[in-house]
Amino acid sequence: MAKRKQLSDRQTAVLEDLFDSELDEQGVLEKHRVRRSTYNKWLTEKPFAEQFSRYVTRARRRSELLLAKYCSLAAAKLVELTTSKKGETARKACLDIINQPKIATEAERSEKDGNKEAAQLSGATASKILAVLAEEKSTGGG
Repeated sequence: MAKRKQLSDRQTAVLEDLFDSELDEQGVLEKHRVRRSTYNKWLTEKPFAEQFSRYVTRARRRSELLLAKYCSLAAAKLVELTTSKKGETARKACLDIINQPKIATEAERSEKDGNKEAAQLSGATASKILAVLAEEKSTGGG
C-alpha cells in the first residue's frame, strides 16, 4: 500500500486562511507567497483537493447552521411586518409569506411520502389574505 501523501505546512496554512480568514483567494496567495500556477497545481493533487473539499463541506454546514438558527427569527419579523401601518410594507410581507417555500423538515417528509410538490397556501387562504389587503388599501388603512 502506498504511503498517503501529507499536506505541507504551507498548503495547510493556505487552506486555513482561504476558509477561516477575511482574505479573498488572491489575498491568501499573496500572504503565503504562493504563485497562482502552484495553487492551481495543488488543486489537481488528490490530498490537497480532498482537504479542500472537506473545508468546503464544513463551510456549507456552518452556513446551514447559521440559517437554521435565524430562520425562525426572520419568519417572526416577517409576520410582524404584516401589521405595519405602511400598507405597502404589510402587502409585501404578506406576499413574501405566501410565496415562502416549505421548511426543510416538511420537504423531507413529503419526499419520503413521494410527494415532491412544494407546499403552498390553499387558494382560499391566499384569497382571504389578498382580500384583506385590498380592503385595507381601498379604505385607506395602513
